Amino acid sequence: MNQFTTIIVRQLQLTERAVENTLQLLDEGATIPFIARYRKERTGGLDEVQIAQIDEWNNRLKELAKRKETILKTIGEQGKLTDELQRRIEACWDATELEDIYLPFKPKRRTRAQIARELGLEPLAQLMLLQRERDIQKAALRWVDGKNVTSVEQALNGAKDIVAEMVSENEQSRQRVRNTFKREAVISSKVVKSKQNEEGAAKFSDYFDFSEPLRRCAGNRLLAMRRGESEGFLRLSIDIDDETAIDRLKRQWVHGYNDCATLVAEAVEDGYKRLLCPSIANEMAALAKVQADEEAIGVFAGNLRQLLLAAPLGQKRVMGVDPGIRTGCKVVCLDAQGNLLFHDVVFPFAPRGNKAEALRKFTDIAHRFQAEAIALGNGTASRETADILRTITITDKAGNDSTPKLYIVSEDGASIYSASKTAREEFPDEDVTVRGAVSIGRRLMDPLAELVKIDPKSIGVGQYQHDVDQAQLKRSLDQTVESCVNLVGVDVNTASQHLLTYVSGLGPTLAHNIVEYRRENGPFTSRAQLKKVPRLGPAAFEQCAGFLRIPGAKNPLDNSAVHPESYHIVEQMAKDNQCTVAQLMKDKALQARIDLNRYATAETGLPTLNDIMKELEKPARDPRGEAETFEFDNRVHSIEDLQVGMVLPGIVTNITKFGAFIDIGVHQDGLVHVSQMANRFVKDPAEVVHLHQHVEAKVIEVDLQRRRIALSLRA
Repeated sequence: MNQFTTIIVRQLQLTERAVENTLQLLDEGATIPFIARYRKERTGGLDEVQIAQIDEWNNRLKELAKRKETILKTIGEQGKLTDELQRRIEACWDATELEDIYLPFKPKRRTRAQIARELGLEPLAQLMLLQRERDIQKAALRWVDGKNVTSVEQALNGAKDIVAEMVSENEQSRQRVRNTFKREAVISSKVVKSKQNEEGAAKFSDYFDFSEPLRRCAGNRLLAMRRGESEGFLRLSIDIDDETAIDRLKRQWVHGYNDCATLVAEAVEDGYKRLLCPSIANEMAALAKVQADEEAIGVFAGNLRQLLLAAPLGQKRVMGVDPGIRTGCKVVCLDAQGNLLFHDVVFPFAPRGNKAEALRKFTDIAHRFQAEAIALGNGTASRETADILRTITITDKAGNDSTPKLYIVSEDGASIYSASKTAREEFPDEDVTVRGAVSIGRRLMDPLAELVKIDPKSIGVGQYQHDVDQAQLKRSLDQTVESCVNLVGVDVNTASQHLLTYVSGLGPTLAHNIVEYRRENGPFTSRAQLKKVPRLGPAAFEQCAGFLRIPGAKNPLDNSAVHPESYHIVEQMAKDNQCTVAQLMKDKALQARIDLNRYATAETGLPTLNDIMKELEKPARDPRGEAETFEFDNRVHSIEDLQVGMVLPGIVTNITKFGAFIDIGVHQDGLVHVSQMANRFVKDPAEVVHLHQHVEAKVIEVDLQRRRIALSLRA
């Protein structure tokens, strides 16, 4: 077992075999979704989260190994690398401890201590530290040369500077102060008086005079304060009781009561205040930021996953409406495959139109294209437009009257998509308003296929997403998108290039090649045909094949999650039951006869066989459920209509660590604080609600001045 495996096993509490095999699969280029779905025997059934943690730790340890190489080289070039120091560095796998070991050797700018060393005062500092000299003033005369060191005072001050730096770079001292910060640090924020009344300051008013223990400071509060600081409205500090910390350091460094001890005590205090405390305070601030980032990114990724896995309406004829007042409602009609058939603008509101004329026009468009559903964006005038659209009646070819179902669709990110390169390539001849309305319509049909075209940061389901580590955020969100796409599966004959990019083992180049091959040769008729796509070799085929679907293929397994490497197992099952694969997939009685133990081998165990049986029962099943319609309460249309005590239907629009935001139809989302989520303690709001969930919420407070609404989900 290599060193990385040992550390990961200890950190994640997983088995040695699972970690070792997972690392091997990752090194071979296997993706996380592929490993989780098709290599359960080798990993012991690890899920995507556990595999991602192994991958993350592996990358972290690789970076640490590179850092150790740099440190060893730097110290070696200084001629200070002893055998013991090398052993310590090689054995260290804690980033903080490693930097503490390296600190005394780290090249730095010309410090006061460095200047004192250049004057030859290091021996005096060592003599001072021994604290045995009865007359240190007299002893210091030896270093006064009248040229570089002109007085005893200069000599002693230089020696104290050296001791102060030694204190600040000492591992034990740093750990002592670090532990004090971890236990006792208080984070405080104060308003910048000159900016208190400026525009934008009010949103940080909760932090104008705020303090709490750092270890209890929630990530959202820390990020809010940091944003206030970056915008110039707040000043932040992280502090401990300096006197207590200095006393603890003195117990480590001061060992007597003579003049030497007094000078060492002064050096300790100086080293703490000037060097050590600011260094550890910065370290704690950075650590708190990392933890807040991880929390915020986790919330964002969880919300994004729920959004991407929202229930699709499926292949229906849809009328998409992007509501507006002054500029009118942009209307598009899409066929069941999401192709644009028609677009227009309808003006339901003054000064350019009226509701009666708008209803007539909406009805005419819906009737002409036999719309089966209406997707309405949730932006400005959504409520008012919905009231009109709900009264549409169309007549089908058989003469039957019906009202298309109305669905409210989130517009977040639609404007970003409409101006993107992807949208320009899809609709080069249409303007941004048409593209935005098309996006709204397609989001209803298949949220996943449409939302993958938008930068996840623009979808609006996170907290402080622009304040967190952007590289880490991108990694997490890309991983989430990849996970969702592969969980659902992709129709290789209808998927956009953008959607195919996220399929396990593909990426932009192969996705482009698949679309080009499809355009030149027509629809794929089998998974095996994928091998003819340029540059899609055996490794890529192994990774992607199980996640690509081909409806109507000659082999029904090509439209399932059964991997081609396991087709022979299903064929043997069918043969043993004297039926075809297609018959086996349709007949539950035939499936019930199968004894999985007969088909288990060293390579294919019961986990894979159980997955195969689930797929035979419900081939190409969609895990996302069905889309639901929704209607707001007609009593309320603006925040002024709200009264405390009202119980109103709402849609969950965003989830954070401190609560959830709910749209109740008054153009201002209300907040359900985590304390109001349920009649029990709730640690994480995501335990109680999910994005786009339809809920009943009670109004408990309305602040008209700050346009804030407080809601409760407690019974």
